[in-house]
Amino acid sequence: MRLTERQRVLDALLQSTHGLWHPQPFREIRPQWSSEQPALAAELLALDDGAAEQLNHDGQAASHLLAKYFPEIAELPVLSEMPAHVAAPLIEHGSRWAWEIPGRKQSQIEAFAAAARPADLPVLDWCAGKGHLGRLLALQWQLEVTSLEIDPILCEAGEQLAAKGRVRQKFACNNALTVTDAFEPGQHAVALHACGDLHRRLITGGSAAGVARFDIAPCCYYRGVADVYQPLSASLKTTLTRDDTRLAVTETVTASPRLTRQRDKEMAWKLGFDTLRRELSEDSAYRSFKPVPPAWFRGDFTQFANLMAQRENLIVPSANLLAGFEQRGWQRQREVMRLSIVRHAFRRPLEIWLVLDLACYLEQQGYAVKIGRFCERQLTPRNLLISAQY
Repeated sequence: MRLTERQRVLDALLQSTHGLWHPQPFREIRPQWSSEQPALAAELLALDDGAAEQLNHDGQAASHLLAKYFPEIAELPVLSEMPAHVAAPLIEHGSRWAWEIPGRKQSQIEAFAAAARPADLPVLDWCAGKGHLGRLLALQWQLEVTSLEIDPILCEAGEQLAAKGRVRQKFACNNALTVTDAFEPGQHAVALHACGDLHRRLITGGSAAGVARFDIAPCCYYRGVADVYQPLSASLKTTLTRDDTRLAVTETVTASPRLTRQRDKEMAWKLGFDTLRRELSEDSAYRSFKPVPPAWFRGDFTQFANLMAQRENLIVPSANLLAGFEQRGWQRQREVMRLSIVRHAFRRPLEIWLVLDLACYLEQQGYAVKIGRFCERQLTPRNLLISAQY
């Protein structure tokens, strides 16, 4: 299926199912779909903990469950599947090139470098950090690489690493969102996990300046979105809020049992306090949480509720009553984890929609474009690579 056709079909499907993926069970005690499809809500709420965790983690399995109630959703896994890029073997450069790189990040960089293809063009390494990707590409492709990074401390560290490795890499210390002289006709621009406006700026500014090749693995699409996502490509029917674009990147590699328990506790305590706040203020509407300091979760729920209440100017009931709100928080946490399976089925489709917006924009500028996976999701769920050639 051509990218534009896939975009059209996915856009129409997401628009028609907006009422499933847009509501947030954390905020809405019962999303509207749960009253319209009581059998689905009952099936989800009856799941045991293991099944609920698995369905929250496996979008395709969640889609198959939803398709029993919404047959059109059966298309989602097909529309969301992208082929793997063919990887080229990397030259052995020894361990020195990977100084200071954590193991998972090193593997991501190596997978990206194996999936991208050299074009015998000057390379622009966008939002480079210490230039780890650019350093490997300079070695692998035997080309000069310019690494652009806003942080002068990272630039200095990158220059030292490049000098140690004796690679042809220079650093340009500049703001990617405002720089005017970074792009040149005939460049090959690469970016590994440049977030939001940073990857959008690379695509729009680079294509306007005549960049010849792009290899971009986007990330954090919500960054730079004020209220509503503004598509780059042709008019689309689906409207995404900032929270919707954030949903696209909430999938993570399986967390450790300890982190899962901590996540569940923090959610339960927040939901317990949300229930308390709604009742004390006699206002049933959800109000967003300010960031909660991690230290506030280290005591017990009574201490947590008192700290939150002081911040919200609420008078807290006695410890005996608070124990009831903690129990209600855990009950809501259990329900939220199950009702959220519906929207979690749409995480990858929403990400594909966002990536297609970038890819189809490049096609409209005259580029030949393909999208593929540069690694498996166990290494990083943000594993989509847009490759474009003019």
